[in-house]
Amino acid sequence: MPPLPRFAAVSAFVLLCCLAAIAAKDFAMPAAQPARSYPAHDDHPLEKVAVAVDPYDVEDKASIFSVNYRNHGYMPVFFVITNDGDQPVSLVGMKAQLNTKDRSKLFPSTTEDLARRLSHPSRNDRPNTLPIPLPRKEVKGGVDRKTWDEIEQAQFGAKAVEPHSTARGFLFFDIANISNPLAGASFYLTGVHDGKGGELMYFEIPMEKYLSAPEAKKP
Repeated sequence: MPPLPRFAAVSAFVLLCCLAAIAAKDFAMPAAQPARSYPAHDDHPLEKVAVAVDPYDVEDKASIFSVNYRNHGYMPVFFVITNDGDQPVSLVGMKAQLNTKDRSKLFPSTTEDLARRLSHPSRNDRPNTLPIPLPRKEVKGGVDRKTWDEIEQAQFGAKAVEPHSTARGFLFFDIANISNPLAGASFYLTGVHDGKGGELMYFEIPMEKYLSAPEAKKP
């Protein structure tokens, strides 16, 4: 093979490999810093627990996902809770909500909520002309396996925070028909209990802390 066509063939092969690698990229949960290090946080020094939220509302941050959740009306919010105490903190009864400027109360969507919104099944009534049946791509809730796995891996699911540790994950808020959900909004967290079963004081985070921070939108 002449040098030029051979180079073109090799280049095309490398490009295809890169594209395949990108397409097959699996979701990787971002590493979490201590909650008090984020611009939008609420620290309870006496209870030794801090909570932070980091909205993934810009394209460069949201690119860690294979799905463009904003196009489907969702805003992923990275949720971080740090326990600096000597006893575990229970999150079994945890309730998070985002109160918008117009007093709408938004709650994190469930896996099933996300699957319903993301699913767009299309029928293909063409008969199969091959002698054997084609394997079907496994789906759950109308979405493909990769998307379902990403949702499950990304969503915050911790039931407790061990002493001197941090738990993290994403909360997905339905912001369909809300043009600017963060302006004037506040994040609230209740239902966090200490090792003796007592409920901690509620956490409140004005989202202006995030919007006004110069470095807030960097991943």
